[in-house]
Amino acid sequence: MHDPNCLFCKIIAGQIPSKKVYEDEEIFAFHDIHPWAPVHFLMVPKLHIPSMAQVTPEHAGVLGRMMALAPRLALEQGCNPYPEGGFRVVVNTGLEGGQEVHHLHIHVMGGPRPWLKG
Repeated sequence: MHDPNCLFCKIIAGQIPSKKVYEDEEIFAFHDIHPWAPVHFLMVPKLHIPSMAQVTPEHAGVLGRMMALAPRLALEQGCNPYPEGGFRVVVNTGLEGGQEVHHLHIHVMGGPRPWLKG
């Protein structure tokens, strides 16, 4: 499913430019345009899922793959290795949870602290 009015669906489709980090048949990852940390990228499923509130058991595979991929991409993008280094994984859900774009996305942030936010 694709939402023609969704910002992230447009980025996935190449209608809006992005600085791509990774892409496969189910996942697209790209740099955040307003980074909160030295390393800050987003991982999104290509399937339009509005938020974590709409996740069902059928989404477990792609979400599991995203979580398993995050450490590799974090290192490739410049995060320092665990345990001295590391990264943060954040999923905002709904307006009260700080979600601004209603397409499920995982923020991966890392690099030397302090960061602007978080």
